[in-house]
Amino acid sequence: MSMASTSSPTAMRQSPHLSVRERLVFATLSLGAITLLSVSAWLQPSAEGMGTHTQLGIPACTWPATIGLPCPSCGMTTAFALAADGRFIDSFLAQPIGFLFAVAAAGFVVVSAYAAFTGSRILSAITDKIGGRFWWFFGAALLLSWGYKIVVFRGFI
Repeated sequence: MSMASTSSPTAMRQSPHLSVRERLVFATLSLGAITLLSVSAWLQPSAEGMGTHTQLGIPACTWPATIGLPCPSCGMTTAFALAADGRFIDSFLAQPIGFLFAVAAAGFVVVSAYAAFTGSRILSAITDKIGGRFWWFFGAALLLSWGYKIVVFRGFI
């Protein structure tokens, strides 16, 4: 008498489609990203390349006044606002990593909405490919972006 074990490879195999709960999570995440991009489009980008976030009632960054340098996220909201307005070069120049985050948010809207509506596990296929090298690249990109913002802030370019 043989009973199928719950630890067998077939029992542990993931369903080819997302569950209803997973679909709702992705739909919610997609709506959150849409909201982020919509608020960004509503904002008036700051001409200084940073400070747009103050339109949301968030206080101005204290780093420039206290230590004379922009913080690592200075210019992110401005970059999002510019990207949401379709001003991609200006967005990149305001904060390179902020531009990449804005593009990633837009891509996430598409992919997560697709997953929510079709039940596809496309996000798993993408995230399964992300390894240690990606995180090293990501960390380096963050530091380079901050360095660029410091150079711009100091007036070197």
